[in-house]
Amino acid sequence: MKTLIMFILFFLYMLFCSSIECNNNNHIPHPLDPLTPSEFNLIRTIILKSYKTNNLTFHYIGLHEPDKHLIKSWLSSNSKTKTLQTPPRQAFIIARFQKQSLEIIVDFSTHSIISTKIYKGQGYPMLTFGEQTIASELIFSYKPFKDSLNKREINISNVLCATFTTGWFGTEERTKRTVKVKCYYNNDDSANLYVRPLEGFAGVVDLDEMKIVSYSDRYVIPVPKAEGTEYRASKMKPPFGPKLKGIGVSQHDGPGFTIEGHSVSWANWVFHVGFDIKAGPIISLASIYDLEKQKYRDVLYKGFISEVFVPYQDPSEEWYYTTYFDCGEYGFGQSMSSLQRFTDCPANAVFIDAYYSGSDGVPVKIVNAFCIFEKYAGDIMWRHTEIAIPNEVITEVRSDVSLIVRAVSTVGNYDYVIDWEFKPSGSIKVGVGLTGILGIKAGTYTNTDQIKEDIYGTLLADNTIGVYHDHFFTYYLDLDIDGEANSFVKTNLETVKVKDDKIPRKSYWTIVKETAKTEGDARVNIGFKPSELVVVNPNKKTKQGNTIGYRLLPGPILHPLLVNDDYPQIRGAFTNYNVWVTPYNKSEKWAGGLYVDHSRGDDTLAVWSLRDREIENKDIVLWHTMGFHHIPSQEDFPVMPTLSGGFELRPTNFFERNPVLKTKSPKSIHWPNCTSQH
Repeated sequence: MKTLIMFILFFLYMLFCSSIECNNNNHIPHPLDPLTPSEFNLIRTIILKSYKTNNLTFHYIGLHEPDKHLIKSWLSSNSKTKTLQTPPRQAFIIARFQKQSLEIIVDFSTHSIISTKIYKGQGYPMLTFGEQTIASELIFSYKPFKDSLNKREINISNVLCATFTTGWFGTEERTKRTVKVKCYYNNDDSANLYVRPLEGFAGVVDLDEMKIVSYSDRYVIPVPKAEGTEYRASKMKPPFGPKLKGIGVSQHDGPGFTIEGHSVSWANWVFHVGFDIKAGPIISLASIYDLEKQKYRDVLYKGFISEVFVPYQDPSEEWYYTTYFDCGEYGFGQSMSSLQRFTDCPANAVFIDAYYSGSDGVPVKIVNAFCIFEKYAGDIMWRHTEIAIPNEVITEVRSDVSLIVRAVSTVGNYDYVIDWEFKPSGSIKVGVGLTGILGIKAGTYTNTDQIKEDIYGTLLADNTIGVYHDHFFTYYLDLDIDGEANSFVKTNLETVKVKDDKIPRKSYWTIVKETAKTEGDARVNIGFKPSELVVVNPNKKTKQGNTIGYRLLPGPILHPLLVNDDYPQIRGAFTNYNVWVTPYNKSEKWAGGLYVDHSRGDDTLAVWSLRDREIENKDIVLWHTMGFHHIPSQEDFPVMPTLSGGFELRPTNFFERNPVLKTKSPKSIHWPNCTSQH
């Protein structure tokens, strides 16, 4: 009986969720909506008609955003009269043609190309899945590769290969657009191919020529065994791990949020969920309703992961180049996985699909690319127990419910869980979870007692080394706190010695505020000096005279350990500080540059910031880098339990008082007192 009731409630809920998603098709077009399949097809038709060739490949197609003031005007007019025409809808394309990178802008209203430019700088666009597949298969017909397998007595049918970007290491001449091809052993014993690398040999493929240009076979290393590496539930054998009992998630009144197209409304928040093939999830136009002022107030114009820098720490011939830029080289968006209900996302989640362009320009659909759900895990919004009043005990508690927008990007062996969490209190919490499979190097060792030199990692199993590496996540955060004119304030905590001998205390701390005038003033390495970092609107104050703002509660802090003139660090110099602030510039979106593959670090956040532009009382962008120095442990093998971190954007004198003081806790659901019949 109980099971039947649960099923009926869930079925009704799914019908409700489905109706939400169906109604999305009739929404008013939003100027920040991601490109649609029909728009991708139109772009392909327009460009191929102009170039009349099949030898053109598409590497990036994204929304060419209208200027910010047009978006703001459209929003303002649309909310009042709904008469202002949507700003011009255009797309920005990077294509490869005749070994050149073309930058093309297409206008949808005129069905035409309005701008074309040949990029002449260093670096290349993002790799496509199509060319990676061709390059990784090319090696199977290469005789030296077959000889390498025969020498190791490996059946070619049990081999899978993948492509790896090779970076730049100081050469003056223009490097070719190449990738390394390395391989793994795969058979029915285990699906965990990444922990079974075929070490010691690799090929180099020229992607423009699509041919192998070099090959090396330097040594033979044992292939790690499959035993204990399987992760598929269907292949697991007892004994099993701890048994987790079922947990029901139910909202008998349906979701507490509404979705119109890509615009979301929940509790006191409204915001827009976008998508980009390079960045993945994009959160825009986040505003919160102020109960006392009776209006929505701007908080975040746009936020997304701008770059993910993952340098491995093995300087040997086979690994030194392994310094990935997951957004700029591989594409966080095109790497997004379809999310699974009940596991990736709870039962009460609503899903949104995403589309990107394949290398041939044909749209590719990612089913269930996003999930959006309300989360209540027994958290407390606020509480107090008062026992000082005679003959009375007062306890007031409010349950904390938040709204999560989730996506997962699987870049090769690693899976990144990306969360944007909105809280009724006004906070936006941004989280990243790292899971998947470690970067593994095969070795000759089976016990640490055998090791006499630096193996650049942790011995996890027989012949299996988890290589040391970093994960730097650099976020683009265009905060518009109650308007565009903002400033960046460092509220430094400083120790003061008490000089009055009559007072027993010898010291205390106080604050000294420092408003950054230029970009140079705003660079911060967190942890060296206690401070509170706040983006304020210097033109608006509370009734008590405090400047309104939002502060950054930083994520896991790491600092680069590579020397500044090491070539990977030159390319990844945007990680030299945990916080940067720049004046808003629509073209400055990618911390690692627009052309990251084989880049030389000449078009990064660190370079733009050298101009030391004025940022006081301006439209500014906050950049925050967080992450992990990862020393693999045996618990990370063969699949890594999720390692989580995140930061928070928290209101600071933004409201007149606690904005959730009058919030009521959600009603409890009382299940019928019945049991299933056997």
